[in-house]
Amino acid sequence: MKRAAIVAPALALVLAGCSTPISEPAAGDVSSEEFLAAHDLAGMDAAGAIDHLDQMAVADRPTDLIASVRTDELLLTDDHQEVVLDLPEDLTYVSIAPYVNQTHDCFYHSLTTCLGELGNEPIQVTITDGTSGEVLVDEETTTFDNGFVGFWLPDEATGTIEVTHQGRTGTTEFSTTDDGVTCVTDLRLT
Repeated sequence: MKRAAIVAPALALVLAGCSTPISEPAAGDVSSEEFLAAHDLAGMDAAGAIDHLDQMAVADRPTDLIASVRTDELLLTDDHQEVVLDLPEDLTYVSIAPYVNQTHDCFYHSLTTCLGELGNEPIQVTITDGTSGEVLVDEETTTFDNGFVGFWLPDEATGTIEVTHQGRTGTTEFSTTDDGVTCVTDLRLT
């Protein structure tokens, strides 16, 4: 029991260290600011970078950058280094790719590589908190060129997502807890 009590804080310390922005680049690396500038993200925080990259045309997306949305951070990686940006406090970005015929498995949304089936399509989205019954999102929108649409949702929420497109509707569950997915690809429209 004592071993678990010692290991848990040590593990928490290691994991906490992974979620802070890199302030001192390793030998040969550039600063976080230079890294962001090199990838046309200069001056952007995590929310700005996420919104910018997710809404880009697929043909314009950078091929030398992987941008992975976690529940509390944005992990940016290229061939040389990794930069981590914290998400806004108390918010998680959830990307949804409704589909009719084809989908892919996904846990953390990749802003530069994930592609959904329904790009640039009008949809109706309703996201409801399962505990309070509060409707968090109720809007008509258009999927991005990559077939996804993203929403900033409160942390520690669980509930349902309902999407309607051309007379077809689908529903799935969501969670913005620490072990929740940021890439919802299991919402089939029938």
